[in-house]
Order: sequence, then structure tokens, then C-alpha cells
Amino acid sequence: MSQLHIHSDRLIDYRDIYTDDALTALEYLASFNAHQKELMKLRSDRRKIRIESGDTPHFLPEEKTIGNSSLTVKDAREGNFEGATIPKDLQCQWIQGTGPATKPNASLKSSIRNVAYALLSGADGWMFDGEDALGQIDSMSLDNIRNLKLAIHQDPVFLEVAKQVAQEMNHWSNGFFGKEIVADLQQQLDFTTIIYRVRGLHLDDRHITMEGGASFSASITDLSLYVVNNYKKFLSSGRSVVLYLPKIQTADEAAFWNELITALETHLELEIGTIKTYVLVEQLEAAMQLMEIRAALGKHFVGFNTGRWDYINSVSDALAGVPDFINPNIESITMDYSYMAAYEDLVRRTVNTPDKNGNFALWQGGMEPNIPVGGEKGVEESMKKAVAGAEREQQAGASGKWVAHWKMVHIIRPVWEKVGAKNQLGSSFEPLRYSDKDEQALIHLAEAPRTIRGARNLLSVALQYGNAFLQGFQAAALKPADFFGDDNILYLMEDMATGEIRVGVLWEWVHKKAKITEADKEVNLVKGEPFTRALFDRILEEEFEKLMKANNRDVHNDSKLTTLPISKMIVSRLVHDSNKAPWYIDLLNLNLNNTDFKIAEERVDAYFQQLKTTGHRITANLDLVTLKPIHV
Repeated sequence: MSQLHIHSDRLIDYRDIYTDDALTALEYLASFNAHQKELMKLRSDRRKIRIESGDTPHFLPEEKTIGNSSLTVKDAREGNFEGATIPKDLQCQWIQGTGPATKPNASLKSSIRNVAYALLSGADGWMFDGEDALGQIDSMSLDNIRNLKLAIHQDPVFLEVAKQVAQEMNHWSNGFFGKEIVADLQQQLDFTTIIYRVRGLHLDDRHITMEGGASFSASITDLSLYVVNNYKKFLSSGRSVVLYLPKIQTADEAAFWNELITALETHLELEIGTIKTYVLVEQLEAAMQLMEIRAALGKHFVGFNTGRWDYINSVSDALAGVPDFINPNIESITMDYSYMAAYEDLVRRTVNTPDKNGNFALWQGGMEPNIPVGGEKGVEESMKKAVAGAEREQQAGASGKWVAHWKMVHIIRPVWEKVGAKNQLGSSFEPLRYSDKDEQALIHLAEAPRTIRGARNLLSVALQYGNAFLQGFQAAALKPADFFGDDNILYLMEDMATGEIRVGVLWEWVHKKAKITEADKEVNLVKGEPFTRALFDRILEEEFEKLMKANNRDVHNDSKLTTLPISKMIVSRLVHDSNKAPWYIDLLNLNLNNTDFKIAEERVDAYFQQLKTTGHRITANLDLVTLKPIHV
């Protein structure tokens, strides 16, 4: 009897993705669902205890064993484990682009253009996102994998679109660079390493449930569908099967991923270690367990990525119970800001620590969100900043960097081309330490401004992001409403993380009574006065009104009486509620495909009631009704 249920319409419409082999693999891995749920319960319990006690995360004791293995923390830190050798197609990853392989409410030929732009961009690798940048309305998670499968197998539909896209890209590049960037279509398509970012352990799938209606892990779904549909094509063409694993908080969670991937490899009769994984370091706990995570993933692990928004959000959330930990304006928290610099330094020292066979790992730098679209002065200044940021990371030892738009690839890639080294493997840095001083560096706040201008920026972008998310755009070009119409203030490509951190910082400011560091005449505030609930409410209303009056380019008119008010309600509840919600995305996910404000309020009420009562989240798709079983 089948353990899993999929709505019959989805099963029929996506039979090319829900193949017999894919369904068999899903059934095979379904037994891991209970363990995933237990890990998320443990994560929630740790968080609840930490907030109530006012404690902070700590380095692990050396004697602790990792996951279900006999590997100890001491073994991991001393390199007493077998890691991966870096495959040829990952040894040079100067620029990795990121973005989804589809877009909302679009035909196949329109949505698959995303993949064509990515693979023709000249990026060394492209992380096709199944999580933070991928909209989840309707069947977008399945469209994402379908489009990738068509591109990986070079289906005629994809090749036809790619030819059109190449012409458009060359037209742009002739105007911007004075040259074409796609000289040979086939050569360019074969150049970029394809990487898939599966959804994290904190998310459940929107189309599959367990028998009886229990929710099913989105991580297991994405791993199975992506790998099973594409691994034969990758391996037959001498390419690696590569994943990005997001939102890992602990080495035990990494060990679970290792068990899951190993089980799939065994099921598919692949050599253990065939599937390679990068890990996004997006959590403070993870930063305190880097060698342990690397060791737990063993032969599968190839490298870390140092993100910005998600990591800042995790620090904010992990320290929600610490009254005097209050972040400044988000613009101040760059990668060389106090606790961010400490985290980046830990990552580069970890990847350059050898395993027992002398293998090192890769370090992929953070995201460049700028886009060369806007006024001439704005583009020139923003591109200078983008190149300077890339130069800083290259000099710090990163193997490469992320960009959020294909137009940025040829602007940033020359930073590494000039140096010429394929990667940073084996660079020399001070050995890792695990002292109280090192621990404190990861949560140290440096002096920086907290201003009403900063609060407006936080609120405006948080509202816009929630609205975009509910419209199906989890990756969107955004900027604060006060800068709409100013072409010299560029839009930045933002994904889910940008919404998470903005509501997180606003929650801190309200509940920890942040003192504003500059007087503000507009709201009649004196320097040193606290950021109150009343002040938050006033700014919320003002920023909301600006969005309601914005033109269709900045805020879709059809959202102003549907998803935008729901976004406002969610932001207000998240910031006001003293029981801090761990994820903005939870409240947004509960309201995907819903434009009824009353229903949205009821779902948000239910979420906070469960969080208050149990400390646990609602993660299921509330729209799933009667389901029919999979027949494998």
C-alpha cells in the first residue's frame, strides 16, 4: 500500500516529473519523513528554551557524537573523517548565478526563458533555486523541476527558446559592453555547471502528504524528483550531480541529509558520494558547528556558501531572548560588520582545514544583489560597489561569488579572471579555535545607526516582499517606496531572506525598545528615544499608503486590494506579537493562493495560537483536501 498521496490532477498533469522511477524513490525515502519531523521538533524546542532562558547558542562539547554515527565532534575538528575530492566541473566556480527555473502564471516557453538566460550567462555555475527565490503558488515547484529537466536533456522546446534568448542577450551586451557574450550557443549551454537548491528541512511539500494526511518533507520531495529525473543524463555526459542544502542549523541535521542522500544513492545503485553538496551557512548554530557539518556530510560535501540576509536573520532569531542584542539599520550590517566578519572568517578557516586524506573544501562568497538597470549615474556607482565587494571577497580567500541576475556575470567574473587561480583550496589561515572569545565574536554588535529612515526602509521592503511572495514572485527587484521614480537608486534583486530579516529587525526594535540614534523631525522624535509600538504602527500605515499609491511598475495594481493588505496584516502581527515567529515565510506559505483577508487572519491566528501553546509551527498546505493515493 502506498505511503504517499498526491492529488490526482497533479499526478496526471506532471506525469513527466512524477515518473514511475521518481514515485518509487519517493516511496523508498518516505520512511525518513518521521525523522525530519523529529529534527524540526528538536529545533523548535531548543529555540523555545533559549528564548525563555535568555541563553545563546554555544560550540559543541568535543565528546558529543554526530547524528547516528560514531563520529565525534573531536574527530570532526581534527579532520579525522573522509571528505570529498572536488570534481572537475566544480574546481573553478568564479561566478555562480542564482534564481528559479520558472515564473508564475506563465506558459512553458515563457517560463523556461529563466533557464536559458542562466545557462547562456557565462556563469561558471548556476544555482537553480527551489526554495527562497522560487514562488510556490499553484504548481511552481513542479514547473521548476520540469523546466530544468527539459533544459538538462536539451529538449527541442528549450533549444528553440535558448536561440531567441541568446539574440536578446547579445543585443543587450553589445550596448552595454560593446561585444556579444554568447558566441557559440551549444558551447555556452555546456559550460555552466547546473546546481539545484532543494527546499530546507523546515518546509513541507505543497502537493504530497503522508497516508492519513500528515505533511511530507519538501526536502525529500525535491531531492527525489530532481535527482531521479536527471542523474543519468548528468553522469552519461561526465557532469556532476550537485545540490545546495539550505537552512541547516546543526551537524545532526547535516547527518540526516547525509543518510537521506546515501539512501537515495543506494536505491539508485550509485557509488556513495556521487551526489555532491554545498551547504549554505545561514544559521548561527551552523556557524558554530562548521567542521562537524562538513564531517557529517563526508564524501558528499564540497563547500560552504556565506550568505548575508539569512544569516543576519538567524542571529537575530537565535538571540531573540537576549534583551540588549538589537541590530542596527540593515544597511550597516555588511560582510565586514563585527559578527558577520567573525562568521566569514570561521568559514574560510574551516574549508582550508584538511580531512584525513588531505582534502580541502570550497568557499563560495555571498550574493551580489545589484542589477545594471537604471539611471546612468546610479548604474555606474552601483557597479563600482559591486566590483569592490567582489574584490574584497576574492582577497579574503573566496573561490568565487554569487550574483542574482545574469547581467552581473560579466561585470563580476573579471575580478577572479585577473587573479587566475581556480579556487582557494588549501589557502593558509590561522587554525580554528573554540574559545569563549571566539563564541562571543559571533554575537558581537558594533556601534551603528538605528534611524527612522532605516525603519522605513525595513518596513517598505518587508511589505513589498510579502506582497510579491503572495503573487508568486519569491525573487523580486525591490527598493523602498521613497525611492520609486529615482533611477539613480537601483532596484535590488531580493528573495525570501530579505523579508525574514526585515521583520526580524523590526521585532527587535519594538520588543527590546531600541533607541533611535538620530533625531527625526518628521515623526517628532528626539535622539535616544525608543522605537515604540505606536511609532511602528504610524510608519506602517504611512509606508503602506505609499505602496497603495505607487504605479503598476512598482506595485501591481491587482495586488492592492488582495495580497498587499494580507502582507500588511502579516507584517503587523509578526512585529507586534511578543511570541516571536521563527519564519516570515510560514505565515506567507499559509496564505498562498488565498486572497480572502478573513481567511488569512484566521490562518495567522491559528499559527500564533499553536506557536504559543506548543512552540511548534504550522507548515502544512491548508488547501489540500481529499487526496488520492499514488499507485507505484
